Formats: sequence, structure tokens, C-alpha cells
Amino acid sequence: MTRVMEGVRVLEVAQFTFVPAAGAVLADWGADVIKVEHPVRGDAQRGFLNLTGVKLNPLRNTLMENPNRGKRSVGIDISTPQGQQLIYQIARSADVFLTNYLPSARQKLKLDVEHIRAANPNIIYARGSAFGDKGAERDVGGFDSTAFWARGGLAYTSTPKQLGGAFLQPIAAFGDAIGGMHIAGGIAAALYHRERTGKAVELDVSLLSTSWWAAGAGICQAIETGVVPQARMPISGAAPGNPFVGNYSTSDGGTIHLCTLTPGPYVRDLFEHLGIAEAADDPRFAGPMGILENWQVASELIAAAIARQTFAYWRERLRTFKGQWALVQSLRDLAGDEQALANDMLIEVEAGDGGAPLKLVRNPVQFDHAPVHAARAPQASEHTESFLLELGLEWEKIESLKATGAIA
Repeated sequence: MTRVMEGVRVLEVAQFTFVPAAGAVLADWGADVIKVEHPVRGDAQRGFLNLTGVKLNPLRNTLMENPNRGKRSVGIDISTPQGQQLIYQIARSADVFLTNYLPSARQKLKLDVEHIRAANPNIIYARGSAFGDKGAERDVGGFDSTAFWARGGLAYTSTPKQLGGAFLQPIAAFGDAIGGMHIAGGIAAALYHRERTGKAVELDVSLLSTSWWAAGAGICQAIETGVVPQARMPISGAAPGNPFVGNYSTSDGGTIHLCTLTPGPYVRDLFEHLGIAEAADDPRFAGPMGILENWQVASELIAAAIARQTFAYWRERLRTFKGQWALVQSLRDLAGDEQALANDMLIEVEAGDGGAPLKLVRNPVQFDHAPVHAARAPQASEHTESFLLELGLEWEKIESLKATGAIA
């Protein structure tokens, strides 16, 4: 893969997934990402024992691996004066400082922008937060389930009104991964700006702003019209007004999603694929408006046709349908999706237990059609000594820092 960030060093002082995910993207792109962790505890996420009821193996923990692959881990106690001085020394060699620490913590630990810029005035300072770095709640923490999913309107919008309440976020680190990609893109733009103007900027991405951008079409519509979008209860049938848009159940409980927004040119094509070619000659469906005006009748015909065959049958049968459609797949199904695999959406990294390689998801950007080749995520503090020697510290200094507990 073209390593578009080769030569860029990122100093990451962050935990959990949201901001570290940005570091993983930059590492995929070739940056040298130095992940600072507590010398005893490591990243707080390393302490997670289970995820959605599944026990985690610390040597095969994909929750840590996915947002930390390709980095180097250096164990530094940033609460100590010696540790803080070491951060400043690393910052002098870095292009980007990346953090998700709250403002009060950054001040207490002397890691805020003025402290880091005192060491390196030319460094890009990137912050990830729950609710943004301005306003009354800038010092309030949060996770993606709170700031992105719940407060960001996605829980409400995704839950049918008839059910009451709201769905919990269905995927771990859902908003974190999206927000991390935004941070990585912002850093790329900031590096380009610095290259052109010589000016290093501060940049902010919040989980709340991430949800606003993701739901922007619905938010703008709600503000403009007063109509607030909300998921409907699942049925086998069409969305009101267009029978070629909806979820249809197969004979074995699978689901086929149709999303042919302009059905007119595809009426005969779809009906022939569904084995009801005679419906294409039904006068009720003639002309560009017929299928829309009689959408309920057409929806019933489509639902009955799809219900006669299995999910596997329709997966093959609809391959030649020229309109837009998709299989409704589980996350595990994706591992066998031929089109996804043809586009290198899975990568493999060495597992910490020496067993079979771990399969991780590549970031969405691909350069020159080339797959990502990433190293595994580091063990906590794995590179402390080697990196500090590379930075220019003498062995005696490293030993003294160890003795004080400032490093691992």
C-alpha cells in the first residue's frame, strides 16, 4: 500500500476506542504512532473482561487490536514530572499530538495545547471529546453510546414508536470508529495546511458532532419541516409510496432489501426476476406513475413472490437484476461477502497467543487498490525501552526513570 503518511509521527495520549481509532487509521496509512499508556495499567480498555456478554481473551482481544494495530506502546506515568518532561521530549519529534483527555485532566497533567506547544510550536494538536471543546459541557465525559447514540438522536430514530423506550447501541464502538475516521481526515487536512502555510492548527471532533454529521439529512429535514424521522416496525413489504423500496422476507426467514428509488425503468426487470412476469403487463402498473399510485398492490405481489423461495435462492437469482437491492446480512455474514473480500476489507495480523491470525477490518480508504498490511497492536509498554533509546536517551537515564516509576 502507498504509505501516504510515512515520515509523520503521531504522539497519542488517549484511551478506549474513539481517538485511538484515529491513530490506527494513521498507522494504516504509514504514520509512526506512539501510543502512551500507563506503565502499570495500560490503556483502560485492556481491563475489559467481557463485551456484550462475551468473555474477552486478552491475547486475542479484537476490541483492543482493531483501534491499536500498527502502533508502538510506550509506558509513561504522565502524572509525574519526569513523565511529563518525557512527553515534551517526544512531542519535539512529533507532527501530531492526539488526545481524548478532558480539559481539566489536560490542565492537571500539563498536557494541554499550551504545554505541548511550548515544547513544539509546530505540532498539530488534535482533540476528541464527547460533546465538544466549547460550551458548558466541554469537561463532561462520555462514550459513543451516550454522546453519539443516545444524545445524538440515533437511539430515538432507530426505535419504532410502537415499542416505546429506545434501543441500546447495537455495536460496540460504533460511533467511536466513525468519529476516529473523522479525526484522521482532519489531521490529514491539518498536515496539508501546515505544509502549505507553515501554520499548525488545533482540531476538534466530538462524538456528538459525529452523530450530527451521520444523521444530517434527517436533522435538517426535522428542522425545516417539523417531521422527525423514526424507524417503522419491521414488516415484509414496502415503505409507503414505492413498492420497490422495502424489506421482504424469504421462505426461510431471511430478508431481501429493495431500494430502487425510481422504479419505472425496472418494473418488468424485477417482476421477471421474481417469477411474476405477467404483472409487468398489468395496466395498474403502466407508465411512470402507475407503480407508485398502486404501490400497495405491487408490494403484496412482491412479498408473496419473495416468500416462496429461500434467502440463498434470491441471493443468486437477483444478481442480474439491474435495480438496487441488497441482502440483509449479519456482521458474521460479512466475513464471507465476496465483494467485500475482493476489496480487501479484512486484514490479518499476528495474534498475541501465537495462534491463528486475527482478522481485523481495514479503514475505509484504499490507496492504489492495495491492501493494508498492519502489524498487530502492541502489548502494553512493549516498546518503551527500544523507543526511548531511539529517541536518544542513554540507558542509565532509562534505568533511573524506571526506578522512579515514571516509565515501565
